[in-house]
Amino acid sequence: QVQLVESGGGLVQAGGSLRLSCAASGRSFSNYAMAWFRQAPGKEREFVGVISWGGRPTLYGDSVKGRFTISRDNAKNTVYLQMNSLKPEDTAVYYCAASGQFRIEVQWYAYWGQGTQVTVSS
Repeated sequence: QVQLVESGGGLVQAGGSLRLSCAASGRSFSNYAMAWFRQAPGKEREFVGVISWGGRPTLYGDSVKGRFTISRDNAKNTVYLQMNSLKPEDTAVYYCAASGQFRIEVQWYAYWGQGTQVTVSS
């Protein structure tokens, strides 16, 4: 069992930056690929990025590639999502998730955080 708690969301103007954190507890954090997903009202949950057990490789969704960076600190059991050049369409609830597989599909992730709201104003 893995417990995940996100933090760092908030309100930011377009063009600004935010860094989300996801603290993990429970079973060995370094055994899991960690991902970020997001969900806007009325839309399906969307893949944002994933990072492998040791920090590489990483994969990103097309809509965030070049603007967002995912990283992890296994000593602190924490994964981060640095979001730069934010756009209003990035507004969503952001979730971190853990999986034993390095995948981008929602159904591969058994463990989820409660989510943190990110709102980007124009």
